[in-house]
Amino acid sequence: MSREVRFGTLGAASITPPALVRPAKKMPDATVLAVAARDRDRAGKFASRHGIPRVHDSYDDVLADPEVDAVYIPLPNGLHAMWTERALAAGKRVLCEKPFTANAEEAARVASAAAATDRVVMEAFHWRYHPMAERILAIVRGGQLGELQHVEASVCFPLLKRGDIRWRADLAGGATLDAGCYAVNMVRTVAGTEPEVVDAEALTTRGGVDRALTGRLQFPDGPTGLVRCSLLSRHVLSIGLRVKGTEGELRAFNPLMPRLFGSIKVRTDGKWTRERASRDSTYERQLRAFVAAVLDGAPFPTTADDAVRNMAVIDRLLVAAGLQPGQPVSRA
Repeated sequence: MSREVRFGTLGAASITPPALVRPAKKMPDATVLAVAARDRDRAGKFASRHGIPRVHDSYDDVLADPEVDAVYIPLPNGLHAMWTERALAAGKRVLCEKPFTANAEEAARVASAAAATDRVVMEAFHWRYHPMAERILAIVRGGQLGELQHVEASVCFPLLKRGDIRWRADLAGGATLDAGCYAVNMVRTVAGTEPEVVDAEALTTRGGVDRALTGRLQFPDGPTGLVRCSLLSRHVLSIGLRVKGTEGELRAFNPLMPRLFGSIKVRTDGKWTRERASRDSTYERQLRAFVAAVLDGAPFPTTADDAVRNMAVIDRLLVAAGLQPGQPVSRA
């Protein structure tokens, strides 16, 4: 393999330019070579707009392209497992949008398929690759807050477009899988261990899709946790992280997109200090980590095995709230 990772993207989703196309243009060792979409004309317009040289007729054609080294999967949640498995079978590396799959059972199957290969499979929790995330972990794990007592994360934003795929149960939509997966990932990452779900409650649409969920967690050895997510509720906009210890407290504003006013506040000895987050792009950091993993075998945190553990908590939250885990799209 050359010292360049050539990507194909499965779909022309709106997340693709910020998450893949624009970061790749800043990197000498990454390029977006090919695209396919359900509608070839749409794929052609997307390619023309973003300078992508190849337009394929189908996702399978992207996987069959011998010059494509890796694929980016920004498809609806219920299709993630199917196309990750197909990409692995075709010998490709995979950068898969979150959530990794529709449910934990699928995630375990995909992780097993990934483990049977030497291919990189990364879940796209881009927040995890930013210096702000590393700074939060350094503060918590460095003992500045004392022993961990409580950690909570909130990822709430309004999704008012009724036709958005995230409102479709048949595509594994809903607030918990779309926004809540971030909140779960944040509290698990900060605690450094796996929680049990104590209880949860959800608000649903008339179609039965969760539009908001709040869940309480219990971590080993005592710390408690809380996750809150929403696409439509009274919690209109809230993206943050709160960590409480025996000696202090940390509050992080917008660790998901630190470029937008991200900051960290820490209270110790009764005094608050504030740090502004780096304006680095989370997506560019993530893509650099993916390329380093492919070219140099560099380790990275959002592995397939970690995705299995994240999905297991998500499933338990949904069940505790009286809902069913996400269901995959029937195989094509």
